[in-house]
Amino acid sequence: MASRLGVGWINQVSRLAGPTTAGRFASYAVQVQRVNALEPVFEPLTDAELREKANNLRLRSRQGDSLNVLLPEAFALTREAAKRTIGQRQFDVQVVGGVAIHNSCIAELETGEGKTLVATMPAFLNALPAKGVYVVTVNDYLARRDAEWMGQVYRHLGMTVGCIQTGMADQERRKAYNCDITYGTSKEMGFDFLRDELKRLQLGDTHRKSFEQAFLGQGNHLEAETPVQRTHNFAVVDEADSILIDEARTPLIIGANNQPTQEEASAYYGADQLAATLVRIKDYKYDPIEKKAELSAAGRRKVQSRAAHPSFVMLTVDTLYEYVERALRAQIAYLRDRDYVIHEGEIVIVDEFTGRMMPGRQWQDGLHQAIQAKEKLEITLETITAARVTVQDFFKRFKKLAGMTGTATSDAAELRRIYKVGVMKIPTNRHCARIWLPDRVYSNEVEKFQAVADQIVEWNRMGAPVLVGTRSIEKSEHLSALLAEAGIEHQVLNAKNHEIEAQIVAQAGQKGRVTVATNMAGRGTDIKLGEGVADLGGLHVIGTERNESRRIDRQLAGRSARQGDPGRCQFFVCLEDEIVESFGEKPARRIRARLAGRGELTNARWRRFFVNAQQRKERQHFRDRKLLMHYEKQRAEMRTNMGLNPVLG
Repeated sequence: MASRLGVGWINQVSRLAGPTTAGRFASYAVQVQRVNALEPVFEPLTDAELREKANNLRLRSRQGDSLNVLLPEAFALTREAAKRTIGQRQFDVQVVGGVAIHNSCIAELETGEGKTLVATMPAFLNALPAKGVYVVTVNDYLARRDAEWMGQVYRHLGMTVGCIQTGMADQERRKAYNCDITYGTSKEMGFDFLRDELKRLQLGDTHRKSFEQAFLGQGNHLEAETPVQRTHNFAVVDEADSILIDEARTPLIIGANNQPTQEEASAYYGADQLAATLVRIKDYKYDPIEKKAELSAAGRRKVQSRAAHPSFVMLTVDTLYEYVERALRAQIAYLRDRDYVIHEGEIVIVDEFTGRMMPGRQWQDGLHQAIQAKEKLEITLETITAARVTVQDFFKRFKKLAGMTGTATSDAAELRRIYKVGVMKIPTNRHCARIWLPDRVYSNEVEKFQAVADQIVEWNRMGAPVLVGTRSIEKSEHLSALLAEAGIEHQVLNAKNHEIEAQIVAQAGQKGRVTVATNMAGRGTDIKLGEGVADLGGLHVIGTERNESRRIDRQLAGRSARQGDPGRCQFFVCLEDEIVESFGEKPARRIRARLAGRGELTNARWRRFFVNAQQRKERQHFRDRKLLMHYEKQRAEMRTNMGLNPVLG
């Protein structure tokens, strides 16, 4: 491996090349050589001697030694502890990734390259000054798994490890945050920050002092009134693209709920019923890009004729228009089992990028209530904002920010501009053997899904394992029905059974296994190939739709061909896919009408057509994030000028 990184004076000269990727990589490779040189020194040490070395590093860091100076020893200690506890040794390229993370980079490592293990080295190093390190991931399961799994490495070196989980009491949270290294989700950590800000308002005290009082038993405050988080020192964000980019379009909001009046609930139900009677194009126009409906003159006249209905007695005519347009938006743009599920009688949002449920979140501006009315559920009044923070603002509060993911280079400019972090692509330990097959394009969805089912049957007869990614729960269940008709035994993974996600995905590489999944597709779960599967071409991945971001497609493809294993990936798309509407509703309708019933479209220009549609959606999402940042910046400035806390209210 050393030959791949370069040796001796080559690295030393390359290090002087400047702040280029090649120059930085060469400088990081020098650190790898230093780490490797310490391996034979640490191998003969007993566990007690290893821990003593770690304690010595702690002492030196607190006495003012630079972490850059301590890096080789800290990384070598972590590698030795990993070998002894979990039986894994970081490859040289993983050490490079660790150095990049320590230097405030997003390390892009291919899926299957061991990102979880990479994070142990910079996490241990930056935990030495005892200021706290947060390792942030996408869900409770991964946070718990990584804290338990990697926690063995840290504890072997005398570090304490905490894990934040949904539903934990404040006392447990405070204890977890007081550990040297704390695992948790961005959602839980963000909401803890907001709750702490509300507590600070009540205490009239500094965040740091209140945290210490709670832990040392000082002060007169009740424990429930004191903050749980310590200062924001260093965060390592796993799946950084998902958290820092995809989740950045929705702010985290804590609100106070009030029970709606009967009149308010009736208005939502009545608007939903009225919206159902309106005719598209004639009574309203719908913009699929902005996901907004606007009443036409004819539609307004229809609405006016119902304004005297008992459901609308509390509304002016203009407000009634807004209610009806919101109801139309809820009916057209937000679909059950794609954008949300009904869980225990409540609307639970499904993350469009990961396919995972996001309990506790609500759509704003009455949209959540409009969807409740659409599903005939009890209306809960829209929350009054007590505190809010964007993902961008929360993570920019950390003194040092870094991360890792399999897909970040396409958003490198945005990450650098917003978070001031660079992106470094780390080479794979073994050559990637993934085969990308050309997209197959169809004129309609019926033909497309039948072609997908036929392809699965063909590969299944060979004995090859197949993992299928779908855009929604509804479509995963539709494909499941087709496979059942064909007599293909399979597993379905979607937001309805996310609790067994890891178990299902981990088995997806076994011979003859067919797994149908939504976008969640087990991010963070390793897929091992069964015996003889490599000879059959490895895991075969099918995407049934191009997602709104190329990164999500790459994540799905990355389930196959991990760590040098063979694998294939192919996408099946059609003109009825939602992404086609990125060109506008009317152009999409014309294209679909012109090519209806044509079957498979083999011309390469149609594959390019979908690439262009995807790029349009990415630009739209980028604009949305910029608008949110601009709005939040103006809001914060206004509240600061008024002498108010910019996070509260």
